[in-house]
Amino acid sequence: MSGQSELQLPQLMEQVLARNPSLWVTTAAWRAAAQRYPQVISLDDPMFGLMLGPGSWGSDEVNSAYTLEASQKLPWPGKRQLRGDVALAEASAARFDIGDTRLRLVEAAKLSFFDYYLVERELEVNDRNTQIVQEFRDTADAKYRANQVTQQDVLQADVDLAELRRRRFELERSRVVAIARINTLLHRQADYPLPDPPASLPPTDEAPPADLLQQLAIGRRPDLAAIDARIRAEQANVALAAREFYPDVELVGRYDAFWQEEPLRPMVGMNVNVPIQRERRRAAVREAMFRANQRRAEFEQQIDTIRNDVQAAYARVVESRRVTELYRQTLLPVAEQNVESARAGYVAARVDFLRLIEAERQLISLQEASYEAEADYHRRLAELERLVGGPLPQVPSNEEVPAPAPQ
Repeated sequence: MSGQSELQLPQLMEQVLARNPSLWVTTAAWRAAAQRYPQVISLDDPMFGLMLGPGSWGSDEVNSAYTLEASQKLPWPGKRQLRGDVALAEASAARFDIGDTRLRLVEAAKLSFFDYYLVERELEVNDRNTQIVQEFRDTADAKYRANQVTQQDVLQADVDLAELRRRRFELERSRVVAIARINTLLHRQADYPLPDPPASLPPTDEAPPADLLQQLAIGRRPDLAAIDARIRAEQANVALAAREFYPDVELVGRYDAFWQEEPLRPMVGMNVNVPIQRERRRAAVREAMFRANQRRAEFEQQIDTIRNDVQAAYARVVESRRVTELYRQTLLPVAEQNVESARAGYVAARVDFLRLIEAERQLISLQEASYEAEADYHRRLAELERLVGGPLPQVPSNEEVPAPAPQ
């Protein structure tokens, strides 16, 4: 973003995703989980054994005695595949965790960006109104010198100017905090200079219906997909626990020179474990089944949470959009007219200074509240987009609705 005259949200999100360590953490966790698969599906290393009969060496009565043995353990068919299925499902869940982290980072970048935008606009409001109140003071001072008003009007203007300066101190502190938050997301020094935010934000658009957003969220949310992957892992664990009722085999080949008759020396055979501890294995199956049931319950619980969160966030977005339009279309124009009317009345000695300064205070409050409502709309929209799992679909206009296909 160096060299930019204005901070742009798309570039900020891109840089946050590229530089923030939180994404490195989840990416490393996924890569580590992906390395489990080749480990769990591989066979154990073959074993080689050597036995010596020390008393036979150098004997004139018997040949030198020794035994060479090689063995390989083979799990019951299907066990390695099921272990691989568990590892693949867990790696898939870790990959979906990356998607969830990306969504949260994008939301954090947007929230920080809108906070930065808001404090800059409020500083502009403060500067503009400081100039206006200074003009009011000059007018009051001129009328005071002409013995048209009392000194109280001038002093009241001084009080309001001091209050505006105090408010500016607050806003400057908020600006430092907003810049530090963005720089933290970018993984750099907190006081690193940033370009100014844009002078305006995109217009408030109508959101798609809440039921459509709920369906979209259920299909797009990576955290829900991660739970689904963990369900698959637990299902594979159930099948794997059931396979433990079957024995594993160890193939053995041996050359036993303790036998003096050479035809008897080569040997082949196998070892088999006897799975007689059946209650232990039944408990393992039940444990795996309960864990799978737990994951399924978590999945259903998460769906309910998603529906509730999307519905609540949708209501907040609709409210913020209405409030923003109310400020823009009604409250601000009326407040501006009120100030102009009070200013003209004060100059003409029809309105006292307190009414003029009160009208200006009301306008300042409404201007800040208007920018707060605008930023709040975009913050709530960012929250809704994170809950839905990405950008919202466009709401088509009547002209954009396609005609039904012929039957």
